[in-house]
Amino acid sequence: MNTATLTREPAAGTPVAHRAPLRPARVVLHLFLGAIAIGWLFPVLWAVLTSLRSYEYTATHGYVSLGGWTFDNYITAWRTAEFGKHFLNSVYITVPAVLLTLFLASCVAFVIARFNWKLNIVLLGLFTAANLLPQQALLIPLFRIFTEVPLPAFMSDSELLYDSYWGLILINVAFQCGFCVFVLSNYMKALPRELYEASMVDGASIWRQYWQVTMPLCRPALAALATLEVTWIYNEFFWATVLMRSGDKLPMTSSLNNLRGEFFTDNNLVSAGSVLVAIPTLVVFFLLQKQFVRGLTLGASKG
Repeated sequence: MNTATLTREPAAGTPVAHRAPLRPARVVLHLFLGAIAIGWLFPVLWAVLTSLRSYEYTATHGYVSLGGWTFDNYITAWRTAEFGKHFLNSVYITVPAVLLTLFLASCVAFVIARFNWKLNIVLLGLFTAANLLPQQALLIPLFRIFTEVPLPAFMSDSELLYDSYWGLILINVAFQCGFCVFVLSNYMKALPRELYEASMVDGASIWRQYWQVTMPLCRPALAALATLEVTWIYNEFFWATVLMRSGDKLPMTSSLNNLRGEFFTDNNLVSAGSVLVAIPTLVVFFLLQKQFVRGLTLGASKG
């Protein structure tokens, strides 16, 4: 059989698709995005490179050199900073803070999305405005409150909010609720109102409408926010350093201070500790990558 017969010629008048030439503007855009990506990853890659080299070698040859490879920095950082114990402290703070944030934010978002009150916008703005305040501006009044407010004995590892796990949990919940309310309220507004009308016909109370109708439909949004909140609360450094006095209660990020000497700091050791601290958030991101990316765009839909 002649192979020429297998080739079908386009009919007369049929447009032939051609690959569009790569425009200079698109090339410039790709180069710009590539440069931004390299600039963003450079500190991380430099920290990993520094952590794998001995201090003696870098002190002799400088940090802009190759050689002196070792894993001893990771072993020393793990033992010196006691990351195993401090990781459990991070779990004690992060898990309750994330659960409380999502529960309270979902309650407020349900009220804003379900009921048409005149103060809905004011209520949403009140919760969102908390994210606009710099945390440092509230340092002094919050510190005084935490050093004067006692905690009940059944829920306290300390007599006061200061130097307690519950103090860090409450401060994280307070600062994270605004963003979660904003995202969840937009998501809930997009749900069909016919669902609530049908549930009211069946005699469902407001609580059942919230718990059995709305919350199951908000699982994608809750999963995305949970991924974001775990990352943000786990990485929180400022309030743990300010509101914690006992070194054995510090979360994992704040325990990096244990690697600093009074007169000398081994940057190779600190880099190894920073990489160890970042590993849990990287694991969470790669396991829940789809929810993480979705969380960046949930609030962009019109509601």
